[in-house]
Amino acid sequence: MYLSLGSKIIGTRIATAMLCAAGVFGAPTAFAQESSTAPLFNNHVLELLLESRTQKPAGQATAAERESAVEELTSMYLVSNLPRAIELGESPAVSAQIEYQKRALIFNAFAGEFMATNQPTEQEIFNVYQDQVALSPPKEFKARHILVETQSAATALIGELQAGADFVELAKTNSTGPSAPSGGDLGWFTAQAMVEAFSDAVGRLEDGAFTPEPVQTQFGWHVILREDSRDSTPPPLDSVTDVISQRISQQKFLEFLESLKSKASE
Repeated sequence: MYLSLGSKIIGTRIATAMLCAAGVFGAPTAFAQESSTAPLFNNHVLELLLESRTQKPAGQATAAERESAVEELTSMYLVSNLPRAIELGESPAVSAQIEYQKRALIFNAFAGEFMATNQPTEQEIFNVYQDQVALSPPKEFKARHILVETQSAATALIGELQAGADFVELAKTNSTGPSAPSGGDLGWFTAQAMVEAFSDAVGRLEDGAFTPEPVQTQFGWHVILREDSRDSTPPPLDSVTDVISQRISQQKFLEFLESLKSKASE
């Protein structure tokens, strides 16, 4: 939720690449294999780096990818075990970064476990779905518009429409909006998708009618043709179950956090 492994190791990766390019560590893989001492790092660290680097399970890493990861970790561990590196690790600035990253990792692990073990019930998912359906707009509209800069220009276009001109052709030749090439076609939309003045004007029209007066918005002056309308159809519950479930789990975790903060402030 806060950090990713890639962002945390990028600085180390740059430093490691510089050291390897300079030949500082020669053949770190051979060092790791030939040393009689315990390995510098355990396999869990290697697998973590491989999965972060390759974005696939560690077991699917190629020999070259594994060798590169071993070299990077060997260089990293050799340097970080030096006396001066240990001193730097105890400095306030570095210690603060280590503490923050450690806490963030633990937080993320706990949050993931919490949400995995506090999955919403089917009833909870259905209740949220019903709430969203109730809030969804009842109608959708299909419309075209002609956008011009002045009220007089819009009024003149309405006069041409009343005289029998074709709306699509007028939009193509006069509209300054991005929909002009398609004859002002806006497709299907809900009232909430448009600015209020535009939506109100569309809502007052009958299907097949255009606005008798120009409509002003922050974009300019509009002449609007409402081509069609239909009742809104909510998405099937199955198609949004995962999204709703994740939202509920996140909400439960946020409520848990608020309870912790409340107790901490007592």
